[in-house]
Amino acid sequence: MITAIKPKSTRKVMPVDRKGFKSYDSALRFLFAQTDYEQMLRVRYNRDTFSLDRMRLLLRKLNNPHDRIRTVHIAGTKGKGSTATMLACMLQACGYKVGLYTSPHINDIRERIQINGEIITQAAMTRLINQMAPIVGKMTDKPTFFEMFTAMAFQYYAEQKVDIAVVETGLGGRLDSTNVIRPAVVGLTSISMDHMHQLGNTIAEIAGEKAGILKANVPAVSVPQDPVAKRVLKKKALDSKTNLMFTGDEIEFSYRVESSRHDGCQTRVCLTTPNSRFEHLPVPLLGEHQALNCGLALALLDQLKTQGMKIDDAAAIRGLGSINLPGRMETISMDPRILVDGAHNAASIQALIRAIGQHIPHDSMVMIFGCAADKDIRGMMSQIAAGADKVIFTRASNNPRAASPKELAEIYEEMSGKVAQVADTLDGAVKIARSATTKEDVICITGSFYLVGEARAIQGN
Repeated sequence: MITAIKPKSTRKVMPVDRKGFKSYDSALRFLFAQTDYEQMLRVRYNRDTFSLDRMRLLLRKLNNPHDRIRTVHIAGTKGKGSTATMLACMLQACGYKVGLYTSPHINDIRERIQINGEIITQAAMTRLINQMAPIVGKMTDKPTFFEMFTAMAFQYYAEQKVDIAVVETGLGGRLDSTNVIRPAVVGLTSISMDHMHQLGNTIAEIAGEKAGILKANVPAVSVPQDPVAKRVLKKKALDSKTNLMFTGDEIEFSYRVESSRHDGCQTRVCLTTPNSRFEHLPVPLLGEHQALNCGLALALLDQLKTQGMKIDDAAAIRGLGSINLPGRMETISMDPRILVDGAHNAASIQALIRAIGQHIPHDSMVMIFGCAADKDIRGMMSQIAAGADKVIFTRASNNPRAASPKELAEIYEEMSGKVAQVADTLDGAVKIARSATTKEDVICITGSFYLVGEARAIQGN
């Protein structure tokens, strides 16, 4: 049994000064005092803990800001943030004012709420928390941290009069706090095993939860899926009277990986619909898996065009090429070469190792790994054993759900028959890795966004 650092209780109620919070730090302390399921190892996944009724009540008291903005809703196991960001960049390049709501953050919580690539200011965050605190104080059933944060995002986008907001689900879909919106279009990224304690132990169960964001008469687009997940999605779409299309099936889509001496390894995509024709576009993010995400972003863009949004394809392509997404195959040091990636399930680890092989020339790879204790640890270990030359297990200092590095190493050694090293801190793990590598090697830090954020902070990124 994997153990984790025991999280402190988050149910403590912090009194609200009638005059409001005078500083950003005091406002944040109030926000963090709310129940935060992201910090808990075991959470019951039901209509009490994840209550859309509670979320709707909070939004009603804010005059329903989510009803005053046009949205795109994206769910899935992996690739949500990449897809959402690519779509937001393309829409911005077409002249629209675009909100982007994603989670988790890497270094600053304000990264979750953006407009045209700019994160929300501390002053705006403080004002929104001050606006919400008296409302929360009077509610018998207190909203959670994520519910409050989601409501703040909707309020901010409504106040700033965004033309459209691209909204990523937090957990699952059916009971997620974001699932109060009626979007213009829905996107479904690749579905695989993750968050099994909440969403279910099979692909079918997890797909059913993700499909909970499908809505009657709202078009939906999905990437190619596992056959079991695809059957579930198609059944849910039929039941909810949703027109669900898959890239590669109803939507003409293809990609290829090519290599040249000048450009190295590069993935290109093609997508054709009655209204759009994108041919041989270079995928701006590294990794073959990003081709599927890019295709989904293009298909969502096409759906918005079909609904009357003015989309300049050439401008959209320029916007796609401008994307900057920290924490996804990101190089944070060249001497030695260190890259970070927020992969946190078996399918993502597999895609990461494949992408490193395609894009990063190296003699050997040292992987520094740490993850939450409630993850599919054995699934990830099997992928690590197949791809990494050396492994150092550690934990992020700010993740109360972090698994014990020693126990991770024991599982890895038992499964793989290989020897691993352990470091109590990420800084210690990096020092061990540096001593074991040459300039021809690569150090990969992965397993959680907590670990990625800490690594970027250590390197000054």
